[in-house]
Amino acid sequence: MDPGFCPDCGSILPPLKTTNKVSCYGCQSVFDASAFGTMETEYTIHFNSYANKKSDQADRGEGEAAEGPIVNRQCPKCGNDQMSYATLQLRSADEGQTVFFTCTKCKYKMSENS
Repeated sequence: MDPGFCPDCGSILPPLKTTNKVSCYGCQSVFDASAFGTMETEYTIHFNSYANKKSDQADRGEGEAAEGPIVNRQCPKCGNDQMSYATLQLRSADEGQTVFFTCTKCKYKMSENS
């Protein structure tokens, strides 16, 4: 028997609850803490402080240069010929990325699914 795996079906067991019982998601069998053997888990939670967030916002100025690369694309709001862009994979992996454009003059934002 491997610790952390269900002895009945072999599925990975979920984390141990405060009741010292664990239920297998695969076969619904219930086991006590001995199913984990001598395994130990250690974790640390880091919280963002309010002071750090406030200082980050103060560092950004109104007339500051655009973040990211700049392309020649006309802003539909003010007609400026330059926009910065950023890409994110918001849809499934077999579909294109979503491109977010920001006007370097009026800060108008728009997106395009490519």
